[in-house]
Amino acid sequence: MSGPEIGLAVSVFLACAVEAVEALTILLAVGTTRSWSSTVSGAAGATALLAALVAGLGPALTSLPIDVLRVAVGGLLLIFGLQWLRKAILRAAGLKALHDEAAAFEQEVQAARSAGRPVGFDPYSFTVAFKGVLLEGLEVAFIVLTFGANQHHIALAAIAAAAAIVCVGAVGVAVRGRLARAPENVMKFAVGVMLTSFGTFWGAEGAGASWPGGDAALLVLIPALLALSIGFVALIRRAAVSPAAPVAATVGEP
Repeated sequence: MSGPEIGLAVSVFLACAVEAVEALTILLAVGTTRSWSSTVSGAAGATALLAALVAGLGPALTSLPIDVLRVAVGGLLLIFGLQWLRKAILRAAGLKALHDEAAAFEQEVQAARSAGRPVGFDPYSFTVAFKGVLLEGLEVAFIVLTFGANQHHIALAAIAAAAAIVCVGAVGVAVRGRLARAPENVMKFAVGVMLTSFGTFWGAEGAGASWPGGDAALLVLIPALLALSIGFVALIRRAAVSPAAPVAATVGEP
């Protein structure tokens, strides 16, 4: 397996694992507190809809000219990647609360219990499960189709996504829904770096730029962006302990 193929597989695996953690948290919270049958039905319905969407969108994406595809995919990846990376840097620097899947699980449990528990089919469980799987599944489908189509390795991207979903599912069952052990904040930092790096690389290629060494430039671009991001974390932490900290700390999301 070549370097770009390894980078593709790792990027897809990490990004899809994050989405799978969030979807599984919702399913386990609703299923354990209300109705497993309705929860499974909702998840199955969303999966069927996702399969239909992927079947329709896949050929359309792969038929686009490669340069147009690279510019479009590169731009979208930069949008998502920079958002993830910005939040990851703020979390690592202590200016934004770390994402806590255990707290998210408890929040979903409380919401499910407060909604009441009907006998038989449970519309609440079905709707929450359907929405959770559909939204997170769309993210997974987008990652697989765009990454895979751009490098003409949709099969490899799909295998990496499936492996991520299986691994997260196994961990979720093992810890009985307590997903706090999953290093999601670290994964989101890594995914932010990977998405931003690939977005920069593909967007520049689609615009006509030529990278020194071709695909091998990713082996320099990714570590360089990671080092730059870690540097930003260090700078923000240093600013937070300086005399101007009260002013700096007000910058960013609440």
